[in-house]
Amino acid sequence: MAAPSHRRSLRRRRALVVSAAVVAAGVGAGVVVFSANAGTVDLYHQTLAAKDGWASSGTGTSGGAKADAAHTFTVSTRAELVKALGSASDTTPRVIKVKGTIDANTDASGRKLTCADYAAGTGYSLNAYLKAYDPATYGRSELPSGTQEKARAAAQKKQAAQIVFKVPAHTTVVGVPGTGAGITGGSLQIQNVDDVIVRNLTFAATEDCFPQWDPTDGDDGNWNSAYDAVTLRGATHVWADHNTFTDAPHFDSANPRYFGREYQIHDGALDITKSSDLVTVSRNEFTNHDKTMLIGSSDSEPAGKLRVTIHHNVWKGIVQRAPLARVGQVHLYDNYYDVTAVNGYAVQYSINSRAKAQVVAENNYWKVPSSVKVAKLLSGDGTGAVKGSGNLVNGTVTDLVAAYNAAASKDLKTSVNWTPTLTATLEPATNLPTTLATTTGAGVLK
Repeated sequence: MAAPSHRRSLRRRRALVVSAAVVAAGVGAGVVVFSANAGTVDLYHQTLAAKDGWASSGTGTSGGAKADAAHTFTVSTRAELVKALGSASDTTPRVIKVKGTIDANTDASGRKLTCADYAAGTGYSLNAYLKAYDPATYGRSELPSGTQEKARAAAQKKQAAQIVFKVPAHTTVVGVPGTGAGITGGSLQIQNVDDVIVRNLTFAATEDCFPQWDPTDGDDGNWNSAYDAVTLRGATHVWADHNTFTDAPHFDSANPRYFGREYQIHDGALDITKSSDLVTVSRNEFTNHDKTMLIGSSDSEPAGKLRVTIHHNVWKGIVQRAPLARVGQVHLYDNYYDVTAVNGYAVQYSINSRAKAQVVAENNYWKVPSSVKVAKLLSGDGTGAVKGSGNLVNGTVTDLVAAYNAAASKDLKTSVNWTPTLTATLEPATNLPTTLATTTGAGVLK
């Protein structure tokens, strides 16, 4: 029989476990979690909690929680990050701690690389490209082909080899608190792998030096860029948490125009495509960006995948795709949207449901200036659904779908074919502008 003092000590330890679990279920979830069996779980080995969105389904998401000492890395340079990631086919659990800001556009010696470095030896020149594919002489009926397009593609390939980082399965990539951790100019690619965690990082200035001109894109053509800051392609069980995504320091307002169209060097911030599935996106900050989050590559993606939960994120200075959802089942709850124009980024819409997407939007809060109509907050193609409840606009409960449908030629459907169950942190929207101001984005985890 245990001595009285031992029993009291055991009770105190159990109380700490219960108390920590309560904290983890609330607004500050994700900082420290206690387990009666495993002891304290640190930031680097933390797993996604049960019922925390689609990524907690099935086997759940643990990333590199089981990494041994030989597969636990602290990195501060591009070269160290590449070495720590290893082969994309290596499924050994690993933890990669990012200390400070890693500039993807640097060589092995740390020398800064520029667009001119990637173009060198390819024969590409922007002036020659513009001359070759000017619609006035080349026309608008087909994509560029020939010498300069081949040169552009070669230069883009050189840049991709430098700035795209392929993340293997069972990996946690996490910023070291207090170091301003992040990746600038780079793209994390999570492709055809399972069980990845990305946390506490600032992703900035992911830029394509060599956008492609497509005269057939829309009525007037478009410049299309590559490289999302984080891209999921055929990935499963991914948790993106407490990250910041921004175009800074180069905003779209500084982009030149060629052929009458913006020379767009930014693609997505966090795109979830190619039948990716079981993804939770929580407590991130998305700011100063145009095409922010794409769920589904095309309207013809097969059904049954693209199940994504998006909760407790801040969207500020976002033009569109927050998100654009296709095909899948998307739960969007307790997010804060400030659609006030920032640095020239003015909202076109927040949520787009198309290609039979089934979106449940609950308890989100929109801050909307008088210059923006509520009907603009949603978009769709007439086949997608948004089931909304508890959503607030400037503090007032608002039926966003009704507002959109009253002004649109193609209505959003209002019923969905599924019911969210993985929602342990669902809360009323009233206080989101205040609570999320200090609990989202990179740098708040300790």
